Amino acid sequence: MSVQALVFRGQPALQVTLPAGDSCTVALHGAHVLSWVTADGVERIYLSPEALFDGQSAIRGGVPVCWPQFNQRGPLPKHGFARNVAWQAHTPEGPEGEGGAGTLALSLHDSDATRALWPHAFHLRLSVTLAPRALRIALAVENPGPLPWSFAAALHSYLRVDDATAVRLEGLQGARRWDSVRDVRQVETTPALHFGAEFDSVYAAPAGPLRLVQASGTLAIAHSASCTETVVWNPGPELSAKLADMPDDGWRHMLCVEAARVDEPVLLAPGAAWQGWQQLTVT
Repeated sequence: MSVQALVFRGQPALQVTLPAGDSCTVALHGAHVLSWVTADGVERIYLSPEALFDGQSAIRGGVPVCWPQFNQRGPLPKHGFARNVAWQAHTPEGPEGEGGAGTLALSLHDSDATRALWPHAFHLRLSVTLAPRALRIALAVENPGPLPWSFAAALHSYLRVDDATAVRLEGLQGARRWDSVRDVRQVETTPALHFGAEFDSVYAAPAGPLRLVQASGTLAIAHSASCTETVVWNPGPELSAKLADMPDDGWRHMLCVEAARVDEPVLLAPGAAWQGWQQLTVT
C-alpha cells in the first residue's frame, strides 16, 4: 500500500491506496473518513459538495464520529465534540493478508478544550482499515482517569447511492424501531426499506449484516455486537432543501446507515476500554 499526506479542500488529510487501486481518504479534522473508492473507480461514500471545511465545523457527509453524545441527547453540542476537533495521525499499518490491506490510525485525548465541555480524561483511537472492496472503521474508547463515566457513540456513515428512491435496504425486518419523524415505536414489518421522503429511525441492531441493494451493486453492512443500534437516515427533499451545507438534491445521492450505541450509554470504569466497528463490503 501507499500512504500520502495531502490537503483536501484546504484541510490536512491522509490517503491510503492499495495496489489494485482501492483508496480511502481521512481528514485529521474529526478523524473523518471523506472518501472510499473501490478499484473499479466507484466512490462509495457521500460527501456533500457544499460541506464546510473550515477546521471548526462538522463536515456534512463522509463518516462523522459521534462521541460522547448522540444527536441532541445531552448537554453537549449536537453529536458531541469528537467530530469537530483535530486528531493526531499515527504511523500507518500494513500490508496485511492476501491481496494487501492497510490501516490508518488516528487518536484523540482530552485537552483543556474538551474538558471545558466534558470534564473527563479519555483516549480515543479510530482505525480505518482498507482492503480490496472493503472498508472497516473501528472506534476504541479508553478511560484512563480515576472515575467512571458514560458515553454514547455512532459511526455516522453517509453511503453514496445512485438514486435513493431506487435503492432498498434489507435485513431489518423484525427489528424494534423508533421512527423519530412520527415519534412512533413499532416492529419493522417490511423485508426491505425504501426511501423518498424524510426517514429517520433508530433500530435495534440485527445480528447479521444489512444489504444495501442498487443497480450498480450491493453493499454488505456489518457491525460489532457492541453497537446495539442501527440508525437509518435520509433527509428527503424538504429537509435537504433546508440544509445549508447540502445541495437541494443531495438526499437523492446518500443514505446514512450507522453503527451506533445510543439507547443505553456505555458506562466505562477506570482503566476499562470499549470498541465498536462497522464494516462495509462490496459484494
